[in-house]
Amino acid sequence: MSLTRIVKLSITTSKKLAFEQFFGEHRHIILSFKGCQHVALLKSTDDFYFTYSIWDQESSLNAYRNSVQFGKIWSKTKTFFSGKPEAWSLDEINYE
Repeated sequence: MSLTRIVKLSITTSKKLAFEQFFGEHRHIILSFKGCQHVALLKSTDDFYFTYSIWDQESSLNAYRNSVQFGKIWSKTKTFFSGKPEAWSLDEINYE
């Protein structure tokens, strides 16, 4: 069973394009991490950003979150924030 991770990000208006570019330049690092099946950046109609990622399991996500790569990416990502991020880890409900 996979794990879906959604993180809601409030980005400073003047930094939105730079944030999108930064994410695009670093997406491949996250995606290449062991256990990451998918990662995307989404933008809502009310101007919030969301990262959407799918992981093989929670331990894969935690390994990434404890990695040097995450530390570097996250420390730069925080410089774009205009508010506190919110995060959810979700398991899909299967009806089969």
